[in-house]
Amino acid sequence: MHTIICVKQVLDPEIPPAKFKIDPETKKVIPPAGVPPVISVFDERAVEAACRLKDKNKGKITIISMGSAKAADVVRHTLSMGADDGIVLTDDAFENLDSFGTAYVLSKAIKKIGAFDLVLCGRQAADWGAGQVGSILGEMLGIPIITLACNIEVTGQALKIRRIVRDGFEVLEAPMPSLITVSSEIGLPRLPGGMGLMMARRKVIPTWKAVDIGAEAAMLDKANSHTEVTGLSVPTRKSECEMITGVTLVEAAGNLAARIIKLV
Repeated sequence: MHTIICVKQVLDPEIPPAKFKIDPETKKVIPPAGVPPVISVFDERAVEAACRLKDKNKGKITIISMGSAKAADVVRHTLSMGADDGIVLTDDAFENLDSFGTAYVLSKAIKKIGAFDLVLCGRQAADWGAGQVGSILGEMLGIPIITLACNIEVTGQALKIRRIVRDGFEVLEAPMPSLITVSSEIGLPRLPGGMGLMMARRKVIPTWKAVDIGAEAAMLDKANSHTEVTGLSVPTRKSECEMITGVTLVEAAGNLAARIIKLV
C-alpha cells in the first residue's frame, strides 16, 4: 500500500504574540528571525493516520511538502515518525499561490510519483485555515474524496472511513485510490524515536521545481488565481469595564439587567 501525504510548513504557533508581524503592503507574514517553520498540526495528524495504516498493512509512505528549502526540515520530521521518502517542491513560481494553484502543483507532483493507493491531507492548514486544497486536489486527480476522517481502515481492496459530522460520525467505504482529509479527532501524533531521528537526518530529500513536474506557467500565473487576498492585518483587542451600581442590591440588579438588555 502506497500512501502519499501532503504536508505544509507553517509559522510556529508557539511564538510569542509580540514576534508575530505582517507586512500590510505585500499582505504577507514576516517570519521572525531564528524561529524555524514547523509542520502544520493538522498535517501531522495525517502522518499519524498513515503510520497507523502502515503498522497494520505494511506499505510505503511518501511525503510531499511545497514551500521554501526549509520544508526539508518538516519532511525530516515526518520521516522520523515513520514515513519512508520525502520530496520538497520549491520554486519562485510556487510562491503565494491560492488553494487552486497549490492543489495543481501537488497534483503534478503526485502524477510524477506514479502509482498510489491513498492520498492524505490535513483537514485544513494551520495558518490560513481555508480547508480547500485537499478537496481540490482530489478533484484534479479524479479520485473519490472524503473529508474530516477520524479513523481509516483497509478492508480488502477498499477503505473504511469514519468521518466527523455535526451530530456524531458516519462510516463510509471508498475504493483505492482515494483522497482523505484527516481531522484532529484521530488522536495525538506519535513522538519520533531516536532511531527514526537518526535515519531522518541521513535521508536525502530531493527538490523538485516547476520544470521537474511539468507544471504549466499559465497555471502558476498569479493573474489567473481564483482568489485574491485583499487585506491582512493583526486583530486588535480591547476590553472595557463598566461598574453597575445602585442604592440597594435590588436596584443594582435591576440596573444590571437593564444594561444587559440594552447590549443585546
